[in-house]
Amino acid sequence: MSPPPAASTRDVAQELTRRLAATAVERDERGGTPKAERDALRASGLLALSIPAEFGGGGADWRETLDVVRLLAQADSSVAHVFGFHHLMLATVRLFAQPAQWQPWFEQTARRQWFWGNALNPLDDRTVSSAHPGWREFTGQKSFCSGALDSEMLIASAREEGNGAFIVAAVPTGRSGIFVAPDWNNIGQRQTDSGSVTFEKVRVEQHEVLADPGPLSTPFACLRPLISQLVLANIYLGIAEAAFHDARHYTLHESRPWHASKVAQMQDDPYVLSQYGEFWVGLESVRVLADRAADRLDAAWRRGTALSEDERGEVAVAVATAKVAATSTGLDICTRMFDVAGARATHGGLRLDRHWRNLRTQSLHDPVAYKVRELGEWALQQHYPVPTFYS
Repeated sequence: MSPPPAASTRDVAQELTRRLAATAVERDERGGTPKAERDALRASGLLALSIPAEFGGGGADWRETLDVVRLLAQADSSVAHVFGFHHLMLATVRLFAQPAQWQPWFEQTARRQWFWGNALNPLDDRTVSSAHPGWREFTGQKSFCSGALDSEMLIASAREEGNGAFIVAAVPTGRSGIFVAPDWNNIGQRQTDSGSVTFEKVRVEQHEVLADPGPLSTPFACLRPLISQLVLANIYLGIAEAAFHDARHYTLHESRPWHASKVAQMQDDPYVLSQYGEFWVGLESVRVLADRAADRLDAAWRRGTALSEDERGEVAVAVATAKVAATSTGLDICTRMFDVAGARATHGGLRLDRHWRNLRTQSLHDPVAYKVRELGEWALQQHYPVPTFYS
């Protein structure tokens, strides 16, 4: 199926969101690979959304792509995660490689509905690369490999044997020597398949190595971790919006007022109303910050290799601000939703705790305290966040 035209993208995403919501509770309990849901994404054409039209894609900018990530997260943050990271992997080959490499991959992805998975994790150095004439060998393991199961392509990284240089490559998931383990069993994000990948003497051809310009080589290449951060911020916002809507439903339709409130309906309790007011301010604030960060990312993306360090720094500040706000607001709403939804909302079959579990699980992979410190250095000293492999 070809990518949806821009005018219909949101309609396609909304229909997919409705389908995801119908089974989200049951699948949260089950865990494992959301195979049918991933196939629905393939069939939707949305996997080609961010690919330029000249290569068969939807030609969407980051604002539109991240809007879809946020919308999917309202129904299923695990599927939103692997969808968002799929587009992050496509951005990785665009930023780190030459057109002769990424253009064919884009065309193949759009034509064949490829799913890209992540085996990059720069904090896990257990995979080692050794050089051979015209190719490399990858051997070792990677953890937190979101979306690797049921993918057609992987972005993988290794450390160069001897000098420790960071090597990134794009390889077919089904290549001999690559083993993707179904070993993800965490309390949240239960269908992201963020388990481990093992490389056993995997041959990586030289044309598959993303070395020109490579990671952290230019301000433009350094946009990659900011895209990752903004994908997560939109997932957190989508989770918070879902928690808000679930809480609202229970307040209006299921909850009983506390006897001391002297009101006939929970929705008239002044303490409940004040909490919803706080929820709304928080959500609206994060929406504005996330959209502003996406607009700045799009402006930087259009600059391409002409992007300056300061321009990249402006995007980094906007993204970090949105990420911090989305984390704190999201965790607050996902916790306090039970104060306004009432005791009936804690029934185990509803699994409304999944909103908190999902956000808490994912946010721990990048402690928000360090983002706050970066913003403090900017606010006080006017120092932009320093580009790294992961922020």
